Amino acid sequence: MVIIHFDAPDLEKKALDFLVGRYSFKTWANGDLMLPEPALGQLAAEGIPFRVKGPATYEHFLPALRDSAPASV
Repeated sequence: MVIIHFDAPDLEKKALDFLVGRYSFKTWANGDLMLPEPALGQLAAEGIPFRVKGPATYEHFLPALRDSAPASV
């Protein structure tokens, strides 16, 4: 899995539209996207520009943790 980044929200939307149903991926609000390496060639072939940030780390696979403080009732 690789982390890539899009410089514009419209490019990210175009990439997500293309990837849905073809590859599994995870996206973050900052414009980063984690996807399998073979998908990079497909995005490039579609003419969607992106920047590779590097390989995904273990922390990228973990779900976001909730606040450990108890909720007030």
